[in-house]
Amino acid sequence: MGEHAGLADPKAFARWLAPLRKIEWVVYAKRPFAGPEAVLAYLSRYTHRVAIANSRLVSMDARGVTFRWKDYRDKGNPDKPRHKTMTLTADEFMRRFLLHVLPMGFHRIRHFGLIANNGRKEKIARARELLNVVPAVAVTETTGDDAIGEPARPTFVCAHCGAQMIVLETFLRGQSIRGPPPERGES
Repeated sequence: MGEHAGLADPKAFARWLAPLRKIEWVVYAKRPFAGPEAVLAYLSRYTHRVAIANSRLVSMDARGVTFRWKDYRDKGNPDKPRHKTMTLTADEFMRRFLLHVLPMGFHRIRHFGLIANNGRKEKIARARELLNVVPAVAVTETTGDDAIGEPARPTFVCAHCGAQMIVLETFLRGQSIRGPPPERGES
Protein backbone atom coordinates (compact mmCIF):
# COMPACT_ATOMS: atom_id res chain seq x y z
CA MET A 1 0.00 0.00 0.00
CA GLY A 2 3.03 2.28 0.26
CA GLU A 3 2.34 5.87 1.23
CA HIS A 4 -1.28 5.13 2.21
CA ALA A 5 -0.50 2.26 4.62
CA GLY A 6 -1.19 4.49 7.63
CA LEU A 7 -4.79 5.00 6.47
CA ALA A 8 -5.57 1.37 7.36
CA ASP A 9 -5.97 2.58 10.96
CA PRO A 10 -9.62 3.76 11.33
CA LYS A 11 -8.68 6.77 13.47
CA ALA A 12 -5.99 7.89 11.01
CA PHE A 13 -8.45 7.50 8.15
CA ALA A 14 -11.09 9.54 10.02
CA ARG A 15 -8.52 12.33 10.59
CA TRP A 16 -7.59 12.26 6.89
CA LEU A 17 -11.27 12.38 5.90
CA ALA A 18 -12.32 15.19 8.29
CA PRO A 19 -11.16 18.17 6.16
CA LEU A 20 -12.91 16.69 3.10
CA ARG A 21 -16.24 16.79 4.94
CA LYS A 22 -15.92 20.58 5.32
CA ILE A 23 -15.59 21.18 1.57
CA GLU A 24 -18.76 22.18 -0.25
CA TRP A 25 -18.79 19.70 -3.11
CA VAL A 26 -20.51 20.71 -6.34
CA VAL A 27 -21.46 17.79 -8.54
CA TYR A 28 -21.87 18.41 -12.24
CA ALA A 29 -23.89 15.72 -13.96
CA LYS A 30 -24.82 16.25 -17.57
CA ARG A 31 -27.47 14.39 -19.53
CA PRO A 32 -26.32 10.98 -20.80
CA PHE A 33 -25.65 10.89 -24.53
CA ALA A 34 -27.72 7.77 -25.12
CA GLY A 35 -30.55 8.86 -22.82
CA PRO A 36 -31.83 7.65 -19.45
CA GLU A 37 -32.58 4.16 -20.80
CA ALA A 38 -28.86 3.54 -21.40
CA VAL A 39 -28.02 4.65 -17.85
CA LEU A 40 -30.71 2.38 -16.44
CA ALA A 41 -29.45 -0.55 -18.55
CA TYR A 42 -25.90 0.04 -17.28
CA LEU A 43 -26.88 0.32 -13.61
CA SER A 44 -29.30 -2.60 -13.72
CA ARG A 45 -26.42 -4.95 -14.50
CA TYR A 46 -24.96 -4.20 -11.05
CA THR A 47 -27.86 -3.83 -8.62
CA HIS A 48 -28.67 -7.48 -7.87
CA ARG A 49 -25.43 -9.26 -8.72
CA VAL A 50 -21.90 -9.75 -7.51
CA ALA A 51 -19.26 -7.84 -9.48
CA ILE A 52 -18.27 -10.97 -11.42
CA ALA A 53 -19.88 -14.41 -11.55
CA ASN A 54 -17.75 -17.53 -11.06
CA SER A 55 -18.82 -18.73 -14.50
CA ARG A 56 -16.91 -15.82 -16.10
CA LEU A 57 -13.61 -16.78 -14.46
CA VAL A 58 -11.52 -18.68 -17.00
CA SER A 59 -8.24 -19.37 -15.17
CA MET A 60 -5.77 -18.24 -12.56
CA ASP A 61 -2.08 -18.89 -12.95
CA ALA A 62 1.29 -17.19 -12.47
CA ARG A 63 0.36 -14.52 -15.06
CA GLY A 64 -2.82 -13.56 -13.23
CA VAL A 65 -6.60 -14.00 -13.40
CA THR A 66 -8.23 -14.48 -16.80
CA PHE A 67 -11.94 -13.79 -17.15
CA ARG A 68 -14.58 -13.25 -19.83
CA TRP A 69 -16.23 -9.89 -20.32
CA LYS A 70 -18.77 -8.41 -22.73
CA ASP A 71 -17.90 -5.30 -24.69
CA TYR A 72 -21.15 -3.33 -24.67
CA ARG A 73 -19.65 -0.62 -26.90
CA ASP A 74 -18.99 -3.12 -29.70
CA LYS A 75 -22.40 -3.52 -31.30
CA GLY A 76 -22.55 -5.86 -34.23
CA ASN A 77 -19.01 -5.40 -35.55
CA PRO A 78 -18.33 -8.72 -37.35
CA ASP A 79 -14.55 -8.16 -37.25
CA LYS A 80 -14.38 -8.04 -33.44
CA PRO A 81 -16.05 -10.52 -31.09
CA ARG A 82 -18.35 -8.93 -28.51
CA HIS A 83 -17.36 -11.44 -25.81
CA LYS A 84 -13.68 -11.06 -24.94
CA THR A 85 -11.18 -12.28 -22.38
CA MET A 86 -8.86 -10.22 -20.21
CA THR A 87 -5.96 -11.21 -17.97
CA LEU A 88 -5.06 -9.06 -14.97
CA THR A 89 -2.50 -9.58 -12.25
CA ALA A 90 -4.03 -10.99 -9.07
CA ASP A 91 -3.46 -7.66 -7.27
CA GLU A 92 -5.16 -5.63 -10.01
CA PHE A 93 -8.05 -8.11 -10.27
CA MET A 94 -8.68 -7.88 -6.51
CA ARG A 95 -8.38 -4.08 -6.59
CA ARG A 96 -11.02 -3.83 -9.32
CA PHE A 97 -13.26 -6.41 -7.64
CA LEU A 98 -13.12 -4.57 -4.30
CA LEU A 99 -14.17 -1.32 -6.00
CA HIS A 100 -17.60 -2.98 -6.28
CA VAL A 101 -17.82 -3.93 -2.58
CA LEU A 102 -19.76 -1.38 -0.59
CA PRO A 103 -18.46 -0.13 2.77
CA MET A 104 -20.13 -1.39 5.94
CA GLY A 105 -23.53 0.20 6.47
CA PHE A 106 -24.12 1.11 2.81
CA HIS A 107 -26.89 -0.51 0.77
CA ARG A 108 -26.85 -1.23 -2.94
CA ILE A 109 -30.55 -0.48 -3.35
CA ARG A 110 -32.32 2.21 -1.41
CA HIS A 111 -36.03 2.90 -1.20
CA PHE A 112 -37.42 6.41 -1.37
CA GLY A 113 -40.86 7.91 -1.09
CA LEU A 114 -43.73 6.25 0.73
CA ILE A 115 -42.00 2.89 1.18
CA ALA A 116 -38.77 4.25 2.64
CA ASN A 117 -38.20 3.14 6.23
CA ASN A 118 -37.60 6.70 7.36
CA GLY A 119 -41.08 7.77 8.53
CA ARG A 120 -42.99 5.15 6.52
CA LYS A 121 -45.96 4.98 8.91
CA GLU A 122 -46.32 8.74 9.02
CA LYS A 123 -46.08 9.10 5.23
CA ILE A 124 -48.65 6.39 4.57
CA ALA A 125 -50.96 7.86 7.21
CA ARG A 126 -50.62 11.29 5.58
CA ALA A 127 -51.29 9.82 2.11
CA ARG A 128 -54.41 8.09 3.43
CA GLU A 129 -55.52 11.35 5.02
CA LEU A 130 -55.06 13.25 1.75
CA LEU A 131 -56.89 10.54 -0.20
CA ASN A 132 -59.69 10.33 2.40
CA VAL A 133 -59.05 6.61 2.89
CA VAL A 134 -59.94 4.99 6.20
CA PRO A 135 -56.88 3.17 7.62
CA ALA A 136 -57.19 -0.61 7.86
CA VAL A 137 -57.51 -1.86 11.43
CA ALA A 138 -56.49 -5.37 12.41
CA VAL A 139 -59.49 -7.12 13.96
CA THR A 140 -58.90 -9.79 16.59
CA GLU A 141 -61.56 -11.87 18.22
CA THR A 142 -61.42 -11.50 21.98
CA THR A 143 -64.02 -12.04 24.61
CA GLY A 144 -64.35 -11.09 28.23
CA ASP A 145 -61.27 -10.50 30.37
CA ASP A 146 -58.83 -11.76 27.71
CA ALA A 147 -59.05 -8.45 25.83
CA ILE A 148 -57.95 -6.28 28.74
CA GLY A 149 -54.38 -4.99 28.50
CA GLU A 150 -53.29 -7.11 25.51
CA PRO A 151 -52.21 -5.38 22.31
CA ALA A 152 -54.03 -6.30 19.11
CA ARG A 153 -52.04 -8.82 17.07
CA PRO A 154 -51.99 -8.58 13.28
CA THR A 155 -53.76 -11.27 11.28
CA PHE A 156 -51.59 -13.11 8.75
CA VAL A 157 -53.21 -14.92 5.82
CA CYS A 158 -51.66 -17.74 3.78
CA ALA A 159 -51.06 -16.57 0.21
CA HIS A 160 -51.66 -20.14 -1.08
CA CYS A 161 -54.93 -21.21 0.55
CA GLY A 162 -56.22 -17.99 2.18
CA ALA A 163 -56.46 -19.51 5.67
CA GLN A 164 -55.46 -17.53 8.76
CA MET A 165 -51.93 -18.32 9.89
CA ILE A 166 -51.09 -18.77 13.56
CA VAL A 167 -47.90 -17.19 14.92
CA LEU A 168 -46.08 -19.83 16.96
CA GLU A 169 -42.98 -17.85 17.82
CA THR A 170 -41.53 -14.41 17.16
CA PHE A 171 -37.78 -13.85 16.90
CA LEU A 172 -36.19 -10.61 17.98
CA ARG A 173 -33.76 -8.97 15.59
CA GLY A 174 -30.26 -10.35 16.19
CA GLN A 175 -31.56 -13.28 18.24
CA SER A 176 -30.00 -16.60 17.28
CA ILE A 177 -32.39 -19.24 16.00
CA ARG A 178 -32.03 -22.65 17.60
CA GLY A 179 -33.53 -25.99 16.68
CA PRO A 180 -36.37 -27.65 18.58
CA PRO A 181 -35.51 -29.56 21.75
CA PRO A 182 -34.71 -33.24 21.20
CA GLU A 183 -37.49 -35.79 21.64
CA ARG A 184 -37.51 -37.73 24.86
CA GLY A 185 -35.18 -40.67 24.65
CA GLU A 186 -32.92 -38.94 22.06
CA SER A 187 -29.63 -37.33 22.94
